Amino acid sequence: MARGGVNLAVVQKARNSLLMRGVYPSIDAVRVEIGNTGSKTTIARYLKQLESPGSEANPRERMSGALRGVVESLLDQVQEEGSQAFLEARAEFEHERKLLVSRAEALESELDELKLGFRAQGDVLAAQTEGFKTTQSTLQTEITRNARLSQSCNDLEVRILEKDGQIQSLEQKHAHAREALEHYRASVKEQRDQDLSRHESQVYQMQQEVTVLQQTLMVKQEEISRLIRDNERFIAENRQHVREASQHREAVETLRADLTIANAATARAEGAKELLAHQLEAKSKEAIEVHSVGIATQQRAEELRVQLEQCEAKLELLRTLNPTGESPEDHED
Repeated sequence: MARGGVNLAVVQKARNSLLMRGVYPSIDAVRVEIGNTGSKTTIARYLKQLESPGSEANPRERMSGALRGVVESLLDQVQEEGSQAFLEARAEFEHERKLLVSRAEALESELDELKLGFRAQGDVLAAQTEGFKTTQSTLQTEITRNARLSQSCNDLEVRILEKDGQIQSLEQKHAHAREALEHYRASVKEQRDQDLSRHESQVYQMQQEVTVLQQTLMVKQEEISRLIRDNERFIAENRQHVREASQHREAVETLRADLTIANAATARAEGAKELLAHQLEAKSKEAIEVHSVGIATQQRAEELRVQLEQCEAKLELLRTLNPTGESPEDHED
């Protein structure tokens, strides 16, 4: 449940303040920034709303933040529910315990009063018995009074028996109350142990899920690292092919210059055709060979151009697969 004063505007202000200081706006950092108030679940929901539209964060950072928010929200919920259930059970136990203790004290007080009454009646009975012994000497004149006293004595004995029965009943009730209290204490302790065991099981399950998510994240990071290495390797190969193509272009230019020189020599040789016929034939053969080399060089340059286009296509595919958006110049730096 969100505490008073924590809303989307407050969370956004705290998040912007952390970003301006260069601090990552995690759930704990935002909660400290707003004064250690508000539920982590509520803060995580507001941060998710703020990061969803137009977020420029790195995909790995967004993934890490979302997983951290889910895990922390689940842990907060488990802790709050477990603590609330434990407090409610403890309050109920204390209330019932106080009721039983009050009832036991009332029963003990009533038992004490009955014992005092029994002692008083015992004293009265002793006094009357003593008087009865005294009046035995005047049995003839006090026979009527003796009968009355005998009846009173019988009545008192009946009452004493009744009081004894009441005392025994109260003692049995007191014993039953103690047994009920002990049974209730045992049942409450057992229930509390079961709740704690269930809570520990849930916490362990959450820890297992967090471990699986962390392992998945590590696998994804390894895949991204491998793609980055492949991208760098393809860039290096592409640069090597570019250098080779440049070298071949220079060789073609050199051959073209030689061909130009040969053509000039051929033109000069036309004026002295009859005198330099053997030289012309030699130069013609040399020109044919140079031309053949030029054609082969052009074919090689065309093959290198095709390979260069293939490398550029692979590079473009790697750029599409690479979410970092780094250019070859960035890797070179």
